[in-house]
Amino acid sequence: MNENRSAHPFDIDAYSPAQIAQRVEAAGVAKAHLPFLQTLVLGVLAGAFIAFGGMSYTVVVTGSELGLGPTRLLGGVAFSLGLILVVIGGAELFTGNNLIAMAWAERRVTTRRLLQNWLLVYVGNAVGAVASAVAVLLSGILEGGGGDIQATAAAIARAKIELDGVEAFFRGILCNALVCLAVWLCFAAHSVSGKILAVLFPISAFVALGFEHSVANMYLIPVGLFSGAATPGSDKLVGLVQNVFVVTLGNIVGGTILVALVYWLVYLRPGGVRRERKPASATENAEPGTKREEPRRER
Repeated sequence: MNENRSAHPFDIDAYSPAQIAQRVEAAGVAKAHLPFLQTLVLGVLAGAFIAFGGMSYTVVVTGSELGLGPTRLLGGVAFSLGLILVVIGGAELFTGNNLIAMAWAERRVTTRRLLQNWLLVYVGNAVGAVASAVAVLLSGILEGGGGDIQATAAAIARAKIELDGVEAFFRGILCNALVCLAVWLCFAAHSVSGKILAVLFPISAFVALGFEHSVANMYLIPVGLFSGAATPGSDKLVGLVQNVFVVTLGNIVGGTILVALVYWLVYLRPGGVRRERKPASATENAEPGTKREEPRRER
């Protein structure tokens, strides 16, 4: 295979799954070695980007008379904006970074660096999402539609905090399986349009199916609770923390085990599917200015 073939701007052939695995691994190494401040700021951006998706979803589903399925699907398309901004604009999203587990399984990222990245990005995501919720509340956007948008935001938050813990956990697993598959498919694309299409279908599917995304909930629950959800004040924070915590655990299982480690088992482990030569742009999708490092293969 010609390794320079992928550099052609009009090449529409996707990378093979084996090549995707190698590219995801290389990007995981780069992400795990990003400087502290860069990781944190990119995490804040990702939280805000996902919040933009949440804002779009809330407005789009308000007042819809299309029926449950079509309304959720349309809302899912609107929500896809969030991951599109993350992937194309460049940001660090906790759920997507669960794919770093591939580089960890290859012993190219230590457990310490993996957990440091996840924790820092998670904090940044939370800051960006909650700050966006505050900005939306202060902007008066929710008062549009004669208060219907506000009622929708409150209903979304109420449904999430009342969700059974077991259901929330498994919805979190299924959600991040689709989110990480969306990111995985982005690594198969050569163009911006290809990456957008790769995001659109898995993300709109998880929204339509009612799955749970921890970072999205960091925006949707606060903005809904403080815009009129009928929940006692003392229970608001408890409900928020419980939902986000359980969904986060589910997201980790879905992203790391069902996607990252399964693909590592198939394509990267010793004795797995024969590796193909790495394309010249194997580190594409790593943040600009990041130098690829080759850490010792140890935990």
